[in-house]
Amino acid sequence: MATGHTDPRRRERIIAATLDLIAEEGLARVSHRRIAARAGVPLGSMTYHFSGMDELLREAFGQFTDHIVAVFDTHLSAPADRDQARAAVADLVHILSEGPQRDLVLTQELYTLAARQPEYRELTHEWMRRSRIHLERHFDPDTARQLDALIKGLALHRALAREPHDRDLTLEAITRITRV
Repeated sequence: MATGHTDPRRRERIIAATLDLIAEEGLARVSHRRIAARAGVPLGSMTYHFSGMDELLREAFGQFTDHIVAVFDTHLSAPADRDQARAAVADLVHILSEGPQRDLVLTQELYTLAARQPEYRELTHEWMRRSRIHLERHFDPDTARQLDALIKGLALHRALAREPHDRDLTLEAITRITRV
């Protein structure tokens, strides 16, 4: 493995280690020292690559939201009509709720951070805006806004429920919101 300034992937490893630690242990347990150890980089690399923890967290959560928006894109780019779009949204809810526990935890950690520290709300606002762009390919802006909230809420409920609701109930909720 390359070391020093010749290590072109060091910054990416630091960001990945940050997200992994947040997902495994929670934001409160994340520190420069723990991230550096997890990433396998010298502690000094943290201040070389990032001005502080806030910059690192914004970049890490920015990468995470890019990942979730890509999931939206994957599911919402193909539908040709409203019924296919509804089915794709239902699939998206189930993919998000049955996906990696890591994504669920990172989502909640970001929401909590944004709720406590307004400067992080820009990340969640941008995430919601980008999610709605994908939904607006198939639905008007107001409906897209409602669907975005429904997707995130249903995914969380399904992920945490002892007995998650089935796809038919998800599709029924989506259909109710998207009726013309």
